Amino acid sequence: MKRYRIAAIGFIILMGSLVGSRSYGAEYDYIDITNPFLRKSPIAIPLFKASVEDPATVSLSRLASDLLSSTLSFTGYFRIVEPDEPLPEKDTGDIVASAIDFGYWTKTGAELLITGGLVVTAGVVEIELRLYDTFKETLVVGKRYKGSVNDYRQIIRRFCSEVTYQMVGSRGFFDSKIAFLSTGSGHKEIYISEFDGFNIVQNTHDQTITLSPSWSSDGKWLAYTSFSKGKADLYIRHLSEKRGAVLNKEGINISPSWVPGRFSLGATLSFSGDQEIYLLTGTGKIIKRLTHSRGIDVSPSFSPDGQKMAFVSRRAGTPQIHIKDLATGQIRRLTFEGRYNTQPSWSPKGDKVAYSSLAGGKSNIYVIGIDGTGMMQLTQDEGDNESPSWSPDGSLLVFSSTRQGPSRIYMMNAFGTDQRRLLALPGEQFEPRWSPNLIHNPESMMRTE
Repeated sequence: MKRYRIAAIGFIILMGSLVGSRSYGAEYDYIDITNPFLRKSPIAIPLFKASVEDPATVSLSRLASDLLSSTLSFTGYFRIVEPDEPLPEKDTGDIVASAIDFGYWTKTGAELLITGGLVVTAGVVEIELRLYDTFKETLVVGKRYKGSVNDYRQIIRRFCSEVTYQMVGSRGFFDSKIAFLSTGSGHKEIYISEFDGFNIVQNTHDQTITLSPSWSSDGKWLAYTSFSKGKADLYIRHLSEKRGAVLNKEGINISPSWVPGRFSLGATLSFSGDQEIYLLTGTGKIIKRLTHSRGIDVSPSFSPDGQKMAFVSRRAGTPQIHIKDLATGQIRRLTFEGRYNTQPSWSPKGDKVAYSSLAGGKSNIYVIGIDGTGMMQLTQDEGDNESPSWSPDGSLLVFSSTRQGPSRIYMMNAFGTDQRRLLALPGEQFEPRWSPNLIHNPESMMRTE
């Protein structure tokens, strides 16, 4: 990616903090995210100004500005504008608004501009970032951050959250992670990456088959099924502390799904002889049985308010998605088209369910309104596409696909556009599950049953 160096004259010493950053701008409404034919906003992000010309500081300025570009591009809302010609000799890209040549940037096609400056002192980085509307020649939002040099990724992502909040009214997904399965070790294990596929870490080492990772709504717990003891048992683990629970009732214990805002989860158990969905505490104790029908009931997914549950049932003869009102007990069938509809994932906005449908020997991903209307096919003619999972803001879906041969993890927006591969590791990757935003979901928000 090309970057044009900007002079370091007049750098402003930054005194804010990462937590207590100060906003200069007001909210704008630039991008209509309800439009399936979303027009990406052209945005320019020239190389950040470095306070001094030492190699380490200049390198960090390049890393930070490139990370900001790639992260905003990742959202699908923005198109990065790269000038065909170097910046004019005068300080047109200066972080100070009075020195910015807005006319130059509008000629490049950029409707938005982000300028930045940073200084590094004894391992501490101070960064100021500003978002401008180039046509109105106004500041939209400005932030000052201070932290360890190693915190620069977090700082940039925090500012990306500010940008998307100003543009679309959402904080985005920049503090989230993705759990998925991979066979790279020779076994099917759980791995976790940051939302953009960066910093992949193997999470389980069971050396067996592991399935169905599910995040708690505070992002601190992971539930999954493992065959480490020879059969399908349910594991509930705290990700940073050595504590958790195992549910190993007779039969299978599968397809866990946490209830939003609560320390409880649904899962399919077969100790009664039939595969039914039960509500469990976060310590693996049964609270109550949620389904009562002959045939298989699996794959619960709860509405954002925790009041309803989507699940897969064969009560109609073929696997179809149903919705249960947990207060009244009323159950209604959601999907009628297709003979094999599975893997429901309730959107964070509460208005849609994404799912996988098998037809013609291929699986594809669909979304449907919770009232049964507006069904839309998002993938087609590109291998098997399965296991959709929503980003915390509901703008993107992560899924697995065999479109290039082995199963890999892919990403697309909520309308099925901008489909691209997220990551590729040795072996194959399956069943991605997107976490909530981890910083903005304190444990105190979860309550027990």
